Amino acid sequence: MNADNADNAATSGSDLIARTASELASGIRAGTVSCREVMSAHLDRIEQCNPQVNAICTLLPREESLRLADEADRKRIAGSDLGPLHGLPMAIKDLSATAGIRTTMGSRIFSDNIPEQDSLIVQRLKRAGALVIGKTNTPEFGTGSQTYNDIFGATRNPWNLDKTAGGSSGGAAAALACSMLPLADGSDMGGSLRNPAAFCNVVGLRPSLGRVPTWPNPMAWQSRLGVEGPMARNVADCALLLSVQAGPDERDPLSIQESAEQFRQPLAFDAAGSRVGWTADLGHLPVEKAVRDTCADSLQYLDQCGFVIDQTCPDLKGSMESFTVLRASYYAQFGGTLLQTHRHLMKDTVIENIEAGLRLSGRDITHADAMRTQLYQNVLDFFANHDFLVLPSTQVQPFDVETQWVREIEGIEQHSYLDWMSICCMISTFGLPAISVPCGFTDTGLPVGLQIVGRPRDDIGVLRAAYAFEQAAGFSALRPPL
Repeated sequence: MNADNADNAATSGSDLIARTASELASGIRAGTVSCREVMSAHLDRIEQCNPQVNAICTLLPREESLRLADEADRKRIAGSDLGPLHGLPMAIKDLSATAGIRTTMGSRIFSDNIPEQDSLIVQRLKRAGALVIGKTNTPEFGTGSQTYNDIFGATRNPWNLDKTAGGSSGGAAAALACSMLPLADGSDMGGSLRNPAAFCNVVGLRPSLGRVPTWPNPMAWQSRLGVEGPMARNVADCALLLSVQAGPDERDPLSIQESAEQFRQPLAFDAAGSRVGWTADLGHLPVEKAVRDTCADSLQYLDQCGFVIDQTCPDLKGSMESFTVLRASYYAQFGGTLLQTHRHLMKDTVIENIEAGLRLSGRDITHADAMRTQLYQNVLDFFANHDFLVLPSTQVQPFDVETQWVREIEGIEQHSYLDWMSICCMISTFGLPAISVPCGFTDTGLPVGLQIVGRPRDDIGVLRAAYAFEQAAGFSALRPPL
């Protein structure tokens, strides 16, 4: 290859990784770009960026990834039916089982674990044509909104490599921000899709509880808080990925019995008159001034779209206590035996969660569930008069990558590693759809996310509101200077 051709190839690769997932999928279906070209461009980008951010923790050999792409090209040429994600490379969050690809859950206990079967979400991605090439980094068992573990180390923020990318889907968010992947999956119990999306200037949707069925799931009924969902660089791509992830499955007793096709319809809508409740702090939480001010400034874009904004929110006091108890009971169930056999391989916060769960009585758990139910009525009362609740996605801006969790916000002590995430955890308690969409940057150049929460099971409404905001604000189009 001569110098001119080399320059053209580099330009082509840069062009491909800059395209949206929807544009790449359309180009592959039309035959204007090959799966191999798309794969090569993203593998080149991974080689360039991943040593700096440490987002992708496990990666197939290049020749194996290219073989997957060549197979996808042959299917297209043969006229086979192509799924909506055909030929798009994806790396799966390291909590989800991937057949034949190491799945550690960020834990030294499972450092050599190679599953024999894909989880349900991976099965659906593959059926849609996605090419699974590796795994994205996560904290141990997804515990905490700071992505680091003893196997792979910490994931760094592409906007400032001295800062954290958030978590627990931090590897996914950083990979998206760097254009190493066109789409990424994640999961969210207390903010793990929304927090890293906000920290990395990408989009993360926590779907309604049951919108994306989960299998296998050790606790499909009691104390259920966690969901799986989509991440992308823009809202339309997020909806595209949800259209593959969502849809009923009998293995998940709480799965919503609605077709996922609804998420492929156009997202543009007339927002005029839609009522929004705005709160900077849910009435009582400490929020960094830089985050509060950036989110408040971004309300102008909702106003431009025609949303009617009130400064109000539902009374959710007590929801954090309910969340903490129900979360601990989940940890006791999945981790109790592991604690007995592998305590020496666990980080302190995981041990603390499991032990807190083991100390709970049946009365503690049923009281937390009853409190959750009672407060849900406050949520319904709020949404009787409002279409959306809008608030910051995080209480702080991205912090030092060496800091495990935030100990103080605006002079107020945070007593546990969950406290500083309360603004997401409290929303999680009620199973509502919630999205984090880029809304601006602090004076120090760090991204901030706006959280848009919708009525129960109104995922499509949340996506439409986020799309309207995104089109007016434009921050999703910005990329870090890597």
